[in-house]
Amino acid sequence: MRPLPHPRLWPWLLPVSWLYEFVTTLRNKAFDWGWLPQQRFSVPVIAVGNLAVGGTGKTPHTEYLLRLLEQQFRVATLSRGYGRKSKGFRMVEQESTAAESGDEPLQMKHKFPCVAVAVDKNRRRGIQQLLSSSPVPEVIILDDALQHRYVQAGLNILLTDYSRLYTRDLILPAGRLREAPQGAKRSNIIIVTKCPEDLSRQEAAVIRRKLHLQPGQHLFFTTFRYRHPYPVFGAESEGALQGNRVLAITGIARPEPMFKQLEEEGAEVTPLTFPDHHTFSDSDINRINKTFNELWESPCLAITTEKDAARLRDMTGLSALLKVHLFALPIEVDFLLGGEPAFKRLIFSYIDKHNKLS
Repeated sequence: MRPLPHPRLWPWLLPVSWLYEFVTTLRNKAFDWGWLPQQRFSVPVIAVGNLAVGGTGKTPHTEYLLRLLEQQFRVATLSRGYGRKSKGFRMVEQESTAAESGDEPLQMKHKFPCVAVAVDKNRRRGIQQLLSSSPVPEVIILDDALQHRYVQAGLNILLTDYSRLYTRDLILPAGRLREAPQGAKRSNIIIVTKCPEDLSRQEAAVIRRKLHLQPGQHLFFTTFRYRHPYPVFGAESEGALQGNRVLAITGIARPEPMFKQLEEEGAEVTPLTFPDHHTFSDSDINRINKTFNELWESPCLAITTEKDAARLRDMTGLSALLKVHLFALPIEVDFLLGGEPAFKRLIFSYIDKHNKLS
């Protein structure tokens, strides 16, 4: 995959990338050599993140961990809360808005009401606040935190997109990497995400060689499965899931897999796309209403992502017709090549080992 859609710009962007790589490498070395302080905490801390900007599936993988752990532990998750208007530390409640908490934390709180969901750009301060709350969490999951090195997580999980492996990319702005590929050495677990469901063991072996794993690192492969759509505005929409014409409303980094999934299920898709984490304006809502009304010649429905649903719920201008026919399409992580049992063992083994040493 080419790291930039316009190769003619590389001669101008590459020097900036080299400078950016120098700065980020120097910062990482400062942590490695102890020049910058890192803090450990008394509870197990699991960091989920990536080296690249854009969507690698951090939220679905974080949700997988929440689903795995919430039955046995008091779990908390902490993220930056990208796109929120609020500042500092904030606990996310089901009544919160996306403007207050960010769309992804709000999505997680709706799906896991018993989990403590918090946002804070300063992860160290955020963990301290969580540990001073009641009840005290027994496990903390950090979302998008591999570059937040002031916190020394006990287990680092690195995600990389099947179609854009970090070893085949360049540093920003010529490519999409936030730091050099060597940053992957800090991870304990590497997950290749968004793989085709029929990924073969032969191709998995090729990818393993491309990633140049370090001794002790564990590699897994996952794919996304779309589940049954559910009404965004509750029971009032039950029975409205009909027709094969779909207005697909998305504000995510890569909506194409969702469109493909809907088309494979026989839907005639009209895409309506916005930038990732987009804050919907009144004109956007008018455009959404207008587009849906134009499609309403025969039974149809509107489908959006769970992340976008978290923001659309806050909007007051959606038409009554659209609200009744608006559904969210959930996705969940599936492990490939029989890797799930080994992954679960690693997670529980880390928590058990940490607790014994504490």
